[in-house]
Amino acid sequence: MSDAASSLLGGDDPFAGGDVVPMRLGDAVIQRITQAIQDGRLKPGDALPSEARIAASFGVSKPIAREAIRQLAAMGVVHIQQGKPTRIQALDAAPLDRFYRFAVRGRANGLTEAVELRRILEPPIAAHSAARRSADNVEKLDLILARMEDALGHVPRWIEADLDFHEAIAASSGNRLLDFQIRGLRPVIREVMEIFNSREKRTKDDWRRTFARHVRVVEAIRVGDQAAAFAAMNKHFEAAEAAIAELANHREDRHDDGDRAES
Repeated sequence: MSDAASSLLGGDDPFAGGDVVPMRLGDAVIQRITQAIQDGRLKPGDALPSEARIAASFGVSKPIAREAIRQLAAMGVVHIQQGKPTRIQALDAAPLDRFYRFAVRGRANGLTEAVELRRILEPPIAAHSAARRSADNVEKLDLILARMEDALGHVPRWIEADLDFHEAIAASSGNRLLDFQIRGLRPVIREVMEIFNSREKRTKDDWRRTFARHVRVVEAIRVGDQAAAFAAMNKHFEAAEAAIAELANHREDRHDDGDRAES
């Protein structure tokens, strides 16, 4: 660390360890700040040192320090508030949420790709949940099933409960990254559910069959049967796949019509 930085910071420097190398300075600053978080020197809720202090600590300019902080905010690592200290925040799925919304809406077949992604992810997630679930996890799933049964035929309430259902299974999988993925997909999954559940031809029996598929997933998780949980979730997607594809294709056709109208 430079003498000026030592004078400014005194002995209390969470980034102690020397100046960053003069290459890719912004990335090096980000790496050192995230390392301080991972090491526990900075914890969620802690105020990040000021731009001036970070710049002095690393021997870089204030604009480089400012840009590094902005990138950390985009990653969801820190929270910037005007007129208040920037604070470390616990990791959440917000950056993935923003990414998936942009990725899906930027392509005509975005919804179809989102359904395919869920089909790849969710059966193995259910299997992991069956292997690793706790009693509290199962109790939470039972409470969500009760909400779903109470919401049969009521699209907005059903969708909220269904979203919580899939997130609860991911949370019980014991894999934090899978949990982040499913929570990050929530706005995209919501759009698919809104299309699927708003079909005029849905009967009471349709709703009951959909609910029964969710029950079978939970029963397999409850008894710890990984193969049955995988199969039940896969069957759930098979049953919905044709209708979702039909509706997604209709949406994509409209997207193409709009493109032609603008050309």
